Amino acid sequence: MLRWFVALTPMVGAIFVPIAVPFAIANYGIASGVITVLILTTLWFVAMLSTSEMPH
Repeated sequence: MLRWFVALTPMVGAIFVPIAVPFAIANYGIASGVITVLILTTLWFVAMLSTSEMPH
C-alpha cells in the first residue's frame, strides 16, 4: 500500500465524517444522518484495518 494513503486514511475519516453527517441531517433528515454515520464509519473502519501496518 502506498504510504501516503496509509497516512491520509485516519485524517480523511476524522475530517470527512463530522462534515458529512450534519449535511445529511440538515438536507435529508435524522434517519439519513444515522444511516450516513453507520455507512461512513463502517467504511472508514474497514479502510483503517486494511491499511494498518504492523511492525516486523
